Amino acid sequence: MASREAGALTQQDVARALSYVQGRTVTWLEQGRAVEFPARLAPDRSALAALLSHKAVDIFITKPRGRRKAVLVADMDSTIVTAETLDELAGFAGLREKIVEITARAMNGELDFSEALRQRVTLLKGLPVNALEQTWKGIQYCPGARTLVATMNAFGATTALVSGGFTFFTARVAQELGFAAHRGNMLLDDGTALTGEVAEPILDKAAKLAALEAFAAQRGVKLTATLSVGDGANDLPMLQAAGLGIAYQPRPVVAAQIGNRIEHTDLTSLLFAQGYPASAFKGD
Repeated sequence: MASREAGALTQQDVARALSYVQGRTVTWLEQGRAVEFPARLAPDRSALAALLSHKAVDIFITKPRGRRKAVLVADMDSTIVTAETLDELAGFAGLREKIVEITARAMNGELDFSEALRQRVTLLKGLPVNALEQTWKGIQYCPGARTLVATMNAFGATTALVSGGFTFFTARVAQELGFAAHRGNMLLDDGTALTGEVAEPILDKAAKLAALEAFAAQRGVKLTATLSVGDGANDLPMLQAAGLGIAYQPRPVVAAQIGNRIEHTDLTSLLFAQGYPASAFKGD
């Protein structure tokens, strides 16, 4: 269990949770913030959360063996960075409101991702390429992103950024945070302005799953040794296939299907879920 600082976990909270799962031992990963305990059977997450209803707590249920994963595959938009980069780019064309609506529907699985991406990119035809640079200047990272990547790198994991967004941004995010690899879609331009096209094939949900499988194969590990994180419908296949799939501030369609979710805490909870104590964290 992980809690944000405003809802710090107490010994009484932990005692109630431990009694519910009929556990005996407790390990604090960070005092007041994250704790783990074994249970003979996977507890009912809703019932356990109800015992702590006054706290902003995220609950992760994992298997005891192989908890530290050898591969991390992360979505970028609204997962590693706070924004949907295409929505922000659209703001420079005066189309942000229109494109945000399409993005929201695509991320909740109401529209085919590839077709929605083509539709949105078409609307940007003629936008000067320097708008990409202006968009990049406003990009911010989600809390815990830098620590997550730095810590997994330090402990020998392969870290990859796999996004339905654009390589202009994935390359820069990967370089700044230290991802070993990145994949994304490529916006096409004529040297001055966007052409309204995106290179094919589009990196969609099937491609994200294929990337997870490819990175596991390159590392020589099974999918059980992988960790994936994302928020949208196009992340669902890789979240479901990974040994540990965690949804970060998920869209409703994702929240309905993924039990391990970060809804209150930050991305360092992916480390707690693997059993890393806060004392092992790297980065700032």
